Amino acid sequence: MTSSEDRIRALPLWNGVVTISPLKGGISNESWLVEDRNGRHVARFGKDYPFHHVSREREVMVARAAHEAGFAPELRYAAPGVMVSEFLGAKTYGADDVRANAARIAHMIRRFHTEMPKHVSGPGFMFWAFHVIRDYARTLAAGGSRMAAELPRYLDLADRLEQAQAPLPIVFGHNDLLPANFLDDGDRLWLIDFEYAGFSTAMFDLAGTASNAGMTAEESDELLTSYFGDKPDQAIRRSHQAMQCASLLREAMWSMVSEIHLSAPGVDYVAYTAENLDKLEAALETYRTQYGKL
Repeated sequence: MTSSEDRIRALPLWNGVVTISPLKGGISNESWLVEDRNGRHVARFGKDYPFHHVSREREVMVARAAHEAGFAPELRYAAPGVMVSEFLGAKTYGADDVRANAARIAHMIRRFHTEMPKHVSGPGFMFWAFHVIRDYARTLAAGGSRMAAELPRYLDLADRLEQAQAPLPIVFGHNDLLPANFLDDGDRLWLIDFEYAGFSTAMFDLAGTASNAGMTAEESDELLTSYFGDKPDQAIRRSHQAMQCASLLREAMWSMVSEIHLSAPGVDYVAYTAENLDKLEAALETYRTQYGKL
């Protein structure tokens, strides 16, 4: 069997001696740091994942568009199953960094939402969290998931969270704003990993940013105020809190599906499912305290 390092060395873009070392952090893809005479690069392996609505061809298009628009490192090579991007040497954010830079992040998200439609091409892709949750439920039922008995409860919850959404314009969203997908080179912020990018509502990126970083209500208000340019009203706050719950439910169900269909070295999907379900229960309790029963 050909090793990942052999596959990397066989790519046709290198100049001179190549050194390769693994990069940690991904929970569904495999990434490597590669250095040659032209500099440092990130080689990333990943297949199409229909069960996660992931198309690598679409991801390549978005990565190129995001670089053109000034949000992402340069994509230097792409072939089926592999992408090679510029290595920035920037700081990868953790949750504390996201909370400490809420205003900067909000401004970048706003620009991403408004600028990216000018650069993306090809068939449009709609990412609607509640559709994803419903489709995940079908996948989990068909796959005999250990969580199958909970699916009716998750679907009922998704319906109620969807009903709590305030109407907002359609934007082009990243839709996977985990802290590690923000990079900071000391001068500016960057975004990486566009597997789930597509037309969406701004609220999913705003809620995902907040829930994935464990923001307080005050920090979430700063994020929303910076994004919208004014303090959020009660409808936007309620929508945001409900979408945080939906974001955590979607992430938990992503992990449940991954339990069945994925295997990544060192990744415990069962533990990741439990972690996100615990976060979901805490977020639901916060919602009920502020807005009453769903």
